[in-house]
Amino acid sequence: MTRSSLTALAATAAIATAITAMPAQASILSDDTPSPQPRASTDAGLSVAEMAAHWLAADRGISLPEARERVDAQDGQARTATSLERLLGRRAAGSYIDAESGALVVNVVDTAAGSTVRAAGATAKVVERSTAQLASAQRSARARAGSDVVSSYADPVTNQVVLTVPTARVSEVRADVAGLDGVTVKGTNARATTQANVYGGQQIEFNGYVCSLGFNATRGGSQVFITAGHCGEGYQTFRKNGTTLGTTQAYSFPGNDYAYSSLTSGWTGIGAVDLYNGLNARRVTGYSNAPVGTAVCKSGRTTGWTCGSVQARNVTVNYTNADGSHSTVGGLTQSNTCTEGGDSGGSWMASTTAQGVTSGGAGYGPNAVCGQKVGQPNVAYFQPVGEIISAYGLTLKTS
Repeated sequence: MTRSSLTALAATAAIATAITAMPAQASILSDDTPSPQPRASTDAGLSVAEMAAHWLAADRGISLPEARERVDAQDGQARTATSLERLLGRRAAGSYIDAESGALVVNVVDTAAGSTVRAAGATAKVVERSTAQLASAQRSARARAGSDVVSSYADPVTNQVVLTVPTARVSEVRADVAGLDGVTVKGTNARATTQANVYGGQQIEFNGYVCSLGFNATRGGSQVFITAGHCGEGYQTFRKNGTTLGTTQAYSFPGNDYAYSSLTSGWTGIGAVDLYNGLNARRVTGYSNAPVGTAVCKSGRTTGWTCGSVQARNVTVNYTNADGSHSTVGGLTQSNTCTEGGDSGGSWMASTTAQGVTSGGAGYGPNAVCGQKVGQPNVAYFQPVGEIISAYGLTLKTS
């Protein structure tokens, strides 16, 4: 993707924060005003878990105490889901947290596997299509629909492939994929684009653009930080408040959307995330890959702290570049959280566990704002952090 097609946003080198990706136009660096530095690991304001609970209570129409209980259970549910899917292998077909009950549901393709799920304390749901069948249907649907596909993923709730295309093409694409089993076509009026705009979530600058830092880490004993691949594309050197922060050591974009950078000796990377209240940061205790339905929050340079839920995992997105071409990224997680340009690279959290870094999202209108500002759905994508850590042999900083 050409640099002119990006909106770059990053987090400060001191601590990693969650950020979201913005629409196709670039976020230009306007000034070097220092950002207020939060105090790590303090919770004078609402904690990440509490913010997620408030969002969940409003979205699900449940009481705040019930929402708190659900959020408290999420980390354990994520571990159970990961363990069961690994144990069952091909006999599992995805998992999610039920919106009505808050229970963890694991899809299986046979009743014997269901017994294993129930023994682990989760709800088993026998489904018609396996993960392999859904993956095959997704590949076929994308091939038939062509390059206009905005995104596609296997939805564990419905056990179907969801293909999102421009609204004007919905009828045509539905005809194109007719005969494929388990494929649903939806329309959107938004374009998916990357968003590039060192407590986590604060601004980092490069080449006249801004992005956000995702999480601090170490590699071979040296300090590094994680951000989006399209922010590091071309081995960018990052700065913060006019001071060199570090230089991109490796990046992967398109295909994936992640990068890691060195962190110079003048900065200290902290295992915490900026809450964007001017005072506090929230500690990072580890990382996970949360199931569909999990309440999550993100921190970013442009939109600050916003919350939503995981809507889909392993999503393939066609980002629209400034020249009309497309950059395809797979393996992303989709959320209904508000993000805008300059949030790219920033941190996503479920309670105190790191989830990923902002890749991109859907922007509406000439200013590419998030959906809730214009009466449309929010659509954001983040790159799961576990893949980044594994790819580069990193150790996440915690506190």
